[in-house]
Amino acid sequence: MFPCSSQSRAFMTTSPDTAPTPTAFDSHHPPSKQIIETCVHCGFCLPVCPTYVLWNEEMDSPRGRIYLMKLASEGAATMNPQWVSHFDSCLGCMACMTACPSGVDYGKLIEATRAQIERHHPRSLGERLHRHFLFAVFTRPERLRLLRWPLLAYQKSGLQSLARGTGLLKLFPKRLQSMESLMPKLTQHEHVPEITPAQGTQRRRLGLLLGCVQREFFPRVNAATARVLSAEGCEVVAPQDQPCCGALMVHAGEEEGALALARKTIDTFERASVDAIVTNAAGCGSNVKEYGHLLRDDPDYADRAKAFAAKCKDISEVLTELPPRATRNPLKIRVAFHDSCHLQHAQGVRSQPRELLANIPGIELTEIPESAICCGSAGIYNLVQPDAANALGDRKAQLITPLHAEVVATGNPGCLLQLQSSLARQGHSIPVVHTIQLVDASIRGKPL
Repeated sequence: MFPCSSQSRAFMTTSPDTAPTPTAFDSHHPPSKQIIETCVHCGFCLPVCPTYVLWNEEMDSPRGRIYLMKLASEGAATMNPQWVSHFDSCLGCMACMTACPSGVDYGKLIEATRAQIERHHPRSLGERLHRHFLFAVFTRPERLRLLRWPLLAYQKSGLQSLARGTGLLKLFPKRLQSMESLMPKLTQHEHVPEITPAQGTQRRRLGLLLGCVQREFFPRVNAATARVLSAEGCEVVAPQDQPCCGALMVHAGEEEGALALARKTIDTFERASVDAIVTNAAGCGSNVKEYGHLLRDDPDYADRAKAFAAKCKDISEVLTELPPRATRNPLKIRVAFHDSCHLQHAQGVRSQPRELLANIPGIELTEIPESAICCGSAGIYNLVQPDAANALGDRKAQLITPLHAEVVATGNPGCLLQLQSSLARQGHSIPVVHTIQLVDASIRGKPL
């Protein structure tokens, strides 16, 4: 299907003792042949793969993409635009890993393949500029902070209502339309101090990963996280100089930038001397838990990265491990819970957030059908593949609507943005919140 050509020879690897092996990949961590061979092409991944569900195309399924990796590794396929498009369309949601009976580590395969693509595939100027903007802004909290002011002016002045109401936005490029539709309603910034003392006898000293988008666009989530941990007897350390963890870059194949951010993150939290590092953004959490793999070649960081990763836990994991100390006040509300892909599939955390919500008196918890299938957020996916992302978002919104939920809860800022936008397109104003905000509201005895 993808015949070998002279293009594939441009990426050959050589060994001094053997003849060159034709391959489309360079020698720096190509997709593991051992993992590729683990796939038996059984098809269990097909019903949970978002792009296969949308298009019913074999090469846009996990086993199809693995087959393309195999062809490229054997020199039978080149890294041409058609080949690359199948990997660009992948959300990296890891639902296939949960469904796979053979234990194929697709996450490592797709990240290795994307790194190869970014090193060798020439993207168009427009695409390069768009991706550069996303990584230059969304991985820099200080730049997102500056962006708050023009966005606030856009929302408060009535320009946003005018642009949306008149259809003016339709004159702009689709990717810009997508960015505008995902814009959160900005509220007063809640600052999380460097140290939040424990209430009562201190049980643990925990570091808090503040994130980038979470820190600037959803500051109430971080504030709620610190309050809940404090109420449960934990001292919370939130280093103000912590950088982006590199998740967006890792998931998009920007390996070098991700490595630099990972090293800085490890340095920052080593100085904090904490028992564990708490994450409340699923995409960030799945990334920092893989630091040992990411920095495996770095002699100065390999062991430190493994130790760091072992300390990282999602907020729902931390709270379900601690016997509750703070009283939960009733919240009489019907909640639809949405599983973030990087929480349920990449981290294997599924029961813990449900347990947190079930322990709040008065909450009626309801499940969203097709919980294994992504909402279409997936890091920067909804900004670089807006059509597919919107189709998946609309599908998810249509499944939420019949549940008559008063609020939707989830564990990732990307999902918050995607679900808010998708529900709005369906004409619904159901609030979408982070799970920890419901726990915080219950402990404080205040409404959301």
